Amino acid sequence: MDAAPAGAGDGSFGPSSVLLAGGGSAGHVSPLLAVADALRRRDPDVNVTALGTETGLEARLIPARGYELRFVPRVPLPRRPDPALLRLPGALRGAVAAARTAIDQTGAEVVVGFGGYVSTPAYLAARQRRIPIVVHEQNARAGLANRVGARMTPFVATTFRGTVLPHATVLGMPLRREVSQLDRAARRQEGMAAFGLDPQWPTLLVTGGSLGAQRLNTSFAARAAELSAAGLQVLHVSGTGKEFEPERPEVGAPYVVVPYADRMELAYAAADLVVCRSGANTVCELTAVGLPAVYVPLPIGNGEQRFNAAGVLAVGGGLLVDDASFTPEWITENVVPLAADGERLRSMGEAAASVGQRDADEALAEMIYRAYAARSSVRASSAGRPGDPR
Repeated sequence: MDAAPAGAGDGSFGPSSVLLAGGGSAGHVSPLLAVADALRRRDPDVNVTALGTETGLEARLIPARGYELRFVPRVPLPRRPDPALLRLPGALRGAVAAARTAIDQTGAEVVVGFGGYVSTPAYLAARQRRIPIVVHEQNARAGLANRVGARMTPFVATTFRGTVLPHATVLGMPLRREVSQLDRAARRQEGMAAFGLDPQWPTLLVTGGSLGAQRLNTSFAARAAELSAAGLQVLHVSGTGKEFEPERPEVGAPYVVVPYADRMELAYAAADLVVCRSGANTVCELTAVGLPAVYVPLPIGNGEQRFNAAGVLAVGGGLLVDDASFTPEWITENVVPLAADGERLRSMGEAAASVGQRDADEALAEMIYRAYAARSSVRASSAGRPGDPR
């Protein structure tokens, strides 16, 4: 993994303006924010602007972090022929024009894409403006936007080994410092207090990501009283609009339901075990902080979630169960005894930490600096082959 070169923090040879494109779910927004913070640490005067949609999670999280957010229309790329494909050229032209305007108005000298709906127009606009492109792919299986972007640039970073993209270098997942530098033991009491939990009980964190997971919600709701009576405290992040009132016995451990956790690091600090989807950002955060987990991959999409968890499963840092198999009965038979086995949880946590990476934010910031330093050769190649970066 590349380390920041001496002098990188003084901003003397870095870009003065960077446009970061990504959004939709926390899986795209979180690494974007981590890289924005890394760029600001290197050069407090750098202009960092994000490109997103008005409907994604970025519309709230990015301004709250103190960064400017520009909008482009949401243009999904159809995976198969359908009526939306006929509307694609016109819609994409509008999105590219909006991205081009953002580049021009911010004076962006590098465009960085994290996949999702906004990255394709950002890549195309950057190519038209002949400025360097950097691609970061979060998932083990690359999405369509980044497969397009990776053909336009030699500066391509992936999270997982085995991800197939042209020019790819494995850097890991950029994580917010609140997570990557988390001392769980030191912050445990703070985490308990933040969510109204009781430190006397072992704590299970249930989360379906920023959008929630219906399978996890319904299965755990059916076992809330049993878990409480068994002395297993639960912090359940249900997803906004998917909250429920858990059934509770008169005596037992707390079962706390929240729609969303803005400070996920405190939820990790409170937790002893996690049940979750295996989105790339979730897997990388849990391994970075050394938390054992039961992963329930999302059963739709291109199957990337199962592959995202392969590395941590291989070393024994987690378990995987198919979505259809994750029933209330499975919770009773597997989650309850696992949560009570402190020695096994410690062993799994150590194994998870052995594959965790904590410095990908700095590594990707360094790649951005290298792309900027190569801008002269990138511009000179603008008359080259269609596949050349420009």
